Amino acid sequence: MKTRSVRHKFALPLLLGAALAGLTAAPLRAEPAPPRLQFDVTEGLNINAFLRQGPVAAHLLLRSGADARVLVAFPAGNSGVGLWFEHSDRPAAWAITREPAPVTLADAKGRALYGMQVDAVATAASLTPKAAVLSSVRVLRDYQGQGTFPDAVKTSPVISGDTISWARDRADGAAGYRLAITVTHGAIRDGRFVAGVDGKIGLRITAASGETPLTPLDGDDLLNAKAGVDAKTRNTLGFLAYREKFLAGSWRFDTYFGRDTLMSMRLLMPVLQAGAVEGGLRSVVARLSPTGEVAHEEGIGEFAVLDNQKAGTASDAPEFDYAMIDGNYMLAPIVAAWALDDPRGRAHAAAFLAAPSGRTGDDKETVGAALLRNLRLVLRQTRSFADHPAPANLLSIKAGRDTGQWRDSQTGLGMGRYPFDVNAVFAPAALAAMDRMVSAGLLDAYLTPADRVAFAQAGAMARVWHDAAPGYFDVSLGAGDARRQIAAYAKAEGVPAGAALASVGGGSVGGKPLRFHALSLNADGSPVAVVHSDEGFDLLFGTPAPASLDREITAIMRPFPAGLMTSIGMLVANPAFAADGTKALFTRGAYHGLVVWSWQQAVLAAGLRRQLARHDLPPVLRAKLERAQATLWQAINATRAVQNSELWSWAFADGHYKVVPFGAGAADADESNAAQLWSTVFLALKPPAP
Repeated sequence: MKTRSVRHKFALPLLLGAALAGLTAAPLRAEPAPPRLQFDVTEGLNINAFLRQGPVAAHLLLRSGADARVLVAFPAGNSGVGLWFEHSDRPAAWAITREPAPVTLADAKGRALYGMQVDAVATAASLTPKAAVLSSVRVLRDYQGQGTFPDAVKTSPVISGDTISWARDRADGAAGYRLAITVTHGAIRDGRFVAGVDGKIGLRITAASGETPLTPLDGDDLLNAKAGVDAKTRNTLGFLAYREKFLAGSWRFDTYFGRDTLMSMRLLMPVLQAGAVEGGLRSVVARLSPTGEVAHEEGIGEFAVLDNQKAGTASDAPEFDYAMIDGNYMLAPIVAAWALDDPRGRAHAAAFLAAPSGRTGDDKETVGAALLRNLRLVLRQTRSFADHPAPANLLSIKAGRDTGQWRDSQTGLGMGRYPFDVNAVFAPAALAAMDRMVSAGLLDAYLTPADRVAFAQAGAMARVWHDAAPGYFDVSLGAGDARRQIAAYAKAEGVPAGAALASVGGGSVGGKPLRFHALSLNADGSPVAVVHSDEGFDLLFGTPAPASLDREITAIMRPFPAGLMTSIGMLVANPAFAADGTKALFTRGAYHGLVVWSWQQAVLAAGLRRQLARHDLPPVLRAKLERAQATLWQAINATRAVQNSELWSWAFADGHYKVVPFGAGAADADESNAAQLWSTVFLALKPPAP
């Protein structure tokens, strides 16, 4: 990975010539340029170039290999343009030859389009365009994953001299999207880009979007003096942080995601400026449903237009996805962490809660009033289990769905219905936070008499959930059985078993049982016996009894395939003890399988730090946590080069685990974002002192 951040005192908008059919250049002017953020990230087959300056924010991705592509994503309207090339038996290899420059164009109606221009070279005999998609990033995302896109966004190429261009208005007639590729070395023949005699194709790529630019949140408005100094991480956060919202990740998630925002606010809180924390929290509150649910993802720009057209309305009004359940129970603990535990938040809590929520169409609703909607939802949905603790009364993902929390691939929960994290951690944490906020008088201005009666029960309900819910996820295996399964799975995955077997102890008979919490429960209450990283949430949000804490950290820190630890990171799942059908769901190519997610390591690192601040831990357990902390940070430090990415996979060769970029393999379910919001949280984390 390489990175650079550049600030120019003066800059000139780039002028585009007549080669871009149907476009005109912005007038030339010289004036002080706004701060420029520019950096590159190379991972596996992907070269990523990020640029943000003035109204331009753009992320270029050049994909090498047999299935080459050019893609530019824009945070503005979560929009993008992409060109996919036909499969070739002679893989292409990309290189950037001139760094990206911001461009301002005018479409045929004189409306502004903002984007980037960059020169690149492809080592390939030829590149044959297969499909160009100009639309919402969600449309591009679907084409990348499924190979289809709506007829409404189809556009034909225009060949003019040495340029092939694609241009279209948004589906509702608003300013749309442009992509032009000009040959600077080689030629265009029969609609193909053909190499020169040296086997290289030089291309000038110009991409732009007419969606409304966001307002950057950076510099002293974003981070305080406590933040880490790693330039790569600061650049990544800078590209994803805006006054309107924080973006979940680029290129695939260039917009608001509730869970990602909440978890990032929680982990980054100590190093963010107060305004950035409150802006992030307010972006979540503004998108709450009428019943108080946290929005998972927003549909904006052309995605919203297309969806509204299906419903028979002509509107670009945003739509919100409320399919996930975990965010509903994360909001209260994170608001409490700010408004009660952080001195800055505590001093400003009353003003924050009294400020407008930002909800569309309601300029009178306050943050406090909106928050009450969520708290009432939490109380209603946790009541049944608090009154009658039983598996059937746990919190299930929604009917008709396979996903409902952060493991939001179809198989991420092993096809289970009741997630461990929501039930064993977030539900009791939400109730406990509610009790704290009410007891502190934080919500007095917003509570009705009925609320006061109902919320007075939150503390007792939290204790029931805390004490009873985790037990339903218990998995216990005899030492002999566990050793046999570890050895078999190690052989199947081609990894050594020695350290994992030693961590269990015992032989074919004798030894202590191997215990862990199931990833989820099936509809019948049976456990999905997958070791998982979500135990770390309890360390960050809960105060487990010493015996429970010992068990949780032991399960995580055992060497894979007994637990989750490898030298290149903590895996998020290990199905060594699951049924064969479940094992098949958790591969190295599965999005939530035998892979490492950067932010999950950060959760555990922050959780360990939080638990070590306690004063009630036995010395033996404290020493165990300190060893776990050292081991975890050793793995984190070994993978700094990919730390800001969404996730990575691995291979085992020559006696070592090695990082493999996720998405580089043909069997991988998807590809990793090069810039991921919750992977930047290491700006708030430091390794333990030696």
